Amino acid sequence: MTSLRVRIGVLGFTLMAGLTVTPHPAQAAAATVEEQRLGNAVPQEILRRSGFDSVAPEFAEALGAAHSYAQARRIVVREGSALWERAVDRAQGRGPAGGDLSRDDDRPLYWARLGMTREVRGWEPGFGLSEAQRASLLDQLERTSRGQTDIHYPKGPYKRVLVTGFDPFTLDRDIRISNPSGATALALDGTVIETADGPARVETAMFPVRWQDFADGTVERTLRPYLRKVDLFTTVSQGRVGRFDVERTNGAWRGGFGDNENVSRTETVPVADPASQPQWTTTTLPYQAIVAATTGRFPVYDNTSVTEIPVGGTDPVVRPDGPTEGSTARAGGGGNYLSNEIAYRATLLRDRLGLHDRLPGGHVHTPVLQFGAGNTTEVTDPEFVANRLDIIAQVRAILTVAVSATERTRG
Repeated sequence: MTSLRVRIGVLGFTLMAGLTVTPHPAQAAAATVEEQRLGNAVPQEILRRSGFDSVAPEFAEALGAAHSYAQARRIVVREGSALWERAVDRAQGRGPAGGDLSRDDDRPLYWARLGMTREVRGWEPGFGLSEAQRASLLDQLERTSRGQTDIHYPKGPYKRVLVTGFDPFTLDRDIRISNPSGATALALDGTVIETADGPARVETAMFPVRWQDFADGTVERTLRPYLRKVDLFTTVSQGRVGRFDVERTNGAWRGGFGDNENVSRTETVPVADPASQPQWTTTTLPYQAIVAATTGRFPVYDNTSVTEIPVGGTDPVVRPDGPTEGSTARAGGGGNYLSNEIAYRATLLRDRLGLHDRLPGGHVHTPVLQFGAGNTTEVTDPEFVANRLDIIAQVRAILTVAVSATERTRG
């Protein structure tokens, strides 16, 4: 299925007679499925109650003043970075709260970003904008507003930890949804945690819930520059009700569940050099220490289950204790959606960089973030906020245990 997002087109081509043909300026594209949800009352309430309702209009005004593509690109980078910084500051209690939603809420960032991408998608400047240029602006906006270009570790005597989170998802089931992994990324970005092995600096980034972005290599592009430099990494996403899981094994299979654009993919995870692609990758996080520690009110499990097609078989089989030799993946411990895929991609990248035995890394699933009993319409409630804060605190505690239990030897 073709992605609904703008794709980069041909910049031009040369005919045999020597005539060079260049494209006309791209027409403004229709809003994506994600952007269309902005018209719902719930996103508008979240934006208003967080003070983020001014983000897209102010961005549109700045973009409208651009007189060239180069100027537009600078504006997009500046405003995308400012949105990420504003969301992080809000989550960590800096600056005005900007409304009555809890500061730890990840949803204002998500909906404000979509307001900005919608402005870029519909923008028709007088100087003309090619399809490739519009796509590049959108890419820059996505990357900067997700903290992907803001990962940096100042010099200092501390361990370096890299954590990733996700956007809200399953929004057509309940558009009020928040993702605790995204809230955790905002709460921990740039913070220092004290561990038994000394201080650890945490840097974070967020990722979209879209199959095509992953196929385009957004995970590898973001993580590759840093994996040789960090002491520990973990991808984080929302998993099961009432429990944390440290996923032991990740599978090379996409199970087809619809993403935030209502696009489905059922296939082997597409990666560079598929000829050397393994069916399974494994965590190198210190899962035994994490599971044994008291990190918060939710139980933490070492999840070893996978679903495979065994050698010589044709039907999927659930294996509680992990895959058998030579089997074909159908689900990792974390399933076969994008949470499994980011874990697979990150750990495969670790292994292809030759870091399997030197770099602790893997995936942690948080509990499902639940509203209070009986709340089926309100965008927040005290139990909802308390649950999110407890999950954030427990991820921080899990990272503390993981760093303390790790002795990394640099080569």
